[in-house]
Amino acid sequence: MPRRTATMLASTLILIALFCAGLLIKVPYSEMSPGPTVNTLGEARGEPVLRIAGRKTYPTSGHLNMTTVRVTGADYRMNLGQAVWGWLAHDSVVVPHDTLYPDGKTEEQSTQENAEEFSQSQESAKVAALKELNIPVATQVVVSTVVKDSPAEGKLHAGDVIKAVDGTAVEEPGDVAELVTKHQPGEDVTFTIVPAKEAAAAEKAGRAPEGGRKVTITTEKAPAAEKGGKDRAIVGIRAGTDHTFPFEIDIKLADVGGPSAGLMFSLGIIDKLTPGDLTGGKFVAGTGTIDDAGKVGPIGGITMKLVGARDAGARYFLTPDENCAAAAADIPDGLTLVRVKSLDDARKSLEHISAGKTDALPSCSKG
Repeated sequence: MPRRTATMLASTLILIALFCAGLLIKVPYSEMSPGPTVNTLGEARGEPVLRIAGRKTYPTSGHLNMTTVRVTGADYRMNLGQAVWGWLAHDSVVVPHDTLYPDGKTEEQSTQENAEEFSQSQESAKVAALKELNIPVATQVVVSTVVKDSPAEGKLHAGDVIKAVDGTAVEEPGDVAELVTKHQPGEDVTFTIVPAKEAAAAEKAGRAPEGGRKVTITTEKAPAAEKGGKDRAIVGIRAGTDHTFPFEIDIKLADVGGPSAGLMFSLGIIDKLTPGDLTGGKFVAGTGTIDDAGKVGPIGGITMKLVGARDAGARYFLTPDENCAAAAADIPDGLTLVRVKSLDDARKSLEHISAGKTDALPSCSKG
C-alpha cells in the first residue's frame, strides 16, 4: 500500500475514533442557552401577564420584557462532542453540572425550588411596586411550614397568622424564633394566631385579619445538628411573611421558575397603575430579583439573557448592579446596558429612556 494512502487511511481511522469517543464519553457538564422573553405589559398564551382588578389602570405601550435561560435537565449528561461544541458556540454556555444541580439535586427538587422562588418573587414584586407608589400594603407574619412529628403538628397550620408569642406582638419572622428560644426545652409557649381559613377570608375581602385565639405548645429540644452546642427550644415551624393587598394583582405565567423576573414584574405593575407611558413605546428588557423594599439583586445566566433580549428586539437592558461587570464584558450589538440597584433606579432610568435622555442613563462597565 502506498505510503500516502496508508497515511490517509490512518488519519481517517483516527478521526473516526475521535468522533466515536466524542459521542460516547460523558462529561460532568451542563448547558445554558437563551430562553424566551415575555413582555410583562402584554399577553402570554392568550392571557394578560399582569391582571389588575379593583383599581384604575392605564393604557401601556412598548415592552418591559422579562428574560429567561434554558438549562439542560438534572438527568441529562452531555457527551464530549456536545461540550466542545458548546464551548465554541457564542449563544450558549457550558458550565459544571454541579453549578446548576449542587449536592445531587434532582430534576423534581430543582423544579419545586424554582416554583417556590418564582412565587415569592411575584409576591415581593407586588409589594415593592405598591410601596414605590406609596400604596399601603398590610404585612403579617405567618406559619410557612410545620415540621412533621413536631410539637406544632396539628396545633398550627401553614397559613396561620401569628399575631403574638407569649403576649408579645411579632412584626417579622425572626421575632418568632427569638421569643420561642427564650424558653427551655419542655416549657410551654403560647401563640396568638388567626387560623389560615379566617386569614384567607380576610385577605379576599381586602382587609387585615383581626382577632386571634391562643394556642399553647410544649417546646422540645432542637436536633443536635441545629442546636449549635447547647440545648435550644423549638416548636417545629418556619415563619414567613404574607401580605394583604388593597386590590387584586394576578401574575399569570406558566413554565417559568426562579426569582429573576421580580424587577420586570414590579415595573409592569407600576406602568399599569400610573398615567402616561413608562417606556415611551421603547423596547426594554431586563432581569433582577427584588425584595419587598425594592432592592434589586443579582441573577445567574446574565450573558444568555442579554442574547435572548437582543434576539427578541430589545434596545435597552436593565442590569442588576452586581451583574454589570460580567454583562459589560460581552454586550450583544445594538443593546444598551442600564445599571440598576433599586426599583426607584429602574423607574428613573425608564423615564430617561422615554424622554430620549439616554446620556443620563447609569451604564455598566467591565471594572
